[in-house]
Amino acid sequence: MFAAPNFFLTRKAAATAPTAVEYLVVAGGGGGGSDGGGGGGAGGYRTATGFAVASGVAITVTVGAGGPGGPIPPDSTGSSGSNSAFSTITSTGGGGGTPYNVTPAIAGGSGGGGGCVATLLGSTIGGAASPSGQGNAGGNGYKGLSTANAAGGGGGAGSVGTSVTYPGTTNVGNGGSGLASSISGSLVTYAGGGGGAAANGYYSGAGAGGSSIGGNGKQGSNLNGDNGVPNTGSGGGGGSANGAVGGAGGDGSDGIVIIRYANSFLAATSTTGSPTITVAGGYRVYKWTGSGSITF
Repeated sequence: MFAAPNFFLTRKAAATAPTAVEYLVVAGGGGGGSDGGGGGGAGGYRTATGFAVASGVAITVTVGAGGPGGPIPPDSTGSSGSNSAFSTITSTGGGGGTPYNVTPAIAGGSGGGGGCVATLLGSTIGGAASPSGQGNAGGNGYKGLSTANAAGGGGGAGSVGTSVTYPGTTNVGNGGSGLASSISGSLVTYAGGGGGAAANGYYSGAGAGGSSIGGNGKQGSNLNGDNGVPNTGSGGGGGSANGAVGGAGGDGSDGIVIIRYANSFLAATSTTGSPTITVAGGYRVYKWTGSGSITF
């Protein structure tokens, strides 16, 4: 006589909505100053894990626009970038760089760079990083000799904008470096500062944008600063100095908002703003380049 077999059934737990997410919130970068302008500061950079979310509650997503570069004429300060936000997490727009002989530059998530200088042995002051913890200050402009005159770089999420110190070892106002994140599934660098401009005849040339995503500053006749790389929250480069009429500042680039959580949890029930949605590497990833919302 055979004993009846025992059967054990295992029921797989039903998937549930997430209760916490990881986020990256990058604000819009600041515009570069015109006519010998400092580089624009990068937008504020904030990232963390474990941000609590609730089911059935729409969460607002705001992607900040980059600030336009300072126009010309007249000599103009670049506009600050706009804030980005995910729920209660807000990153502050980058500060604008100032034009020739205007100080101080504008504070922001990262501060803008100070412009070129009219006075021998004079300086302009870069903008502060305010509030603290989202980026770095912009660099100072400086005029050493009649042929040595350059603007400071905008601050970046990873480092301060370079201050010009002639005579000395630092003669170009490079933009501050950005910071890299793999939240999207690929390692991408965000929030580089814009490079500062240089006056004609200055031997070291204009500053480079931070991490090759901030806009480059310019040196020459009526050259506009380069724009920040799109949707990295980077600052624009400073426009060239050329006597009475120089170049316009480059535009800061728009920011970005990205969240992710383990793909063992349910997908969002609704989204707005057309985020890019991917599932890879064990995560669901939502990436916004325009404002919208998400509901779990």
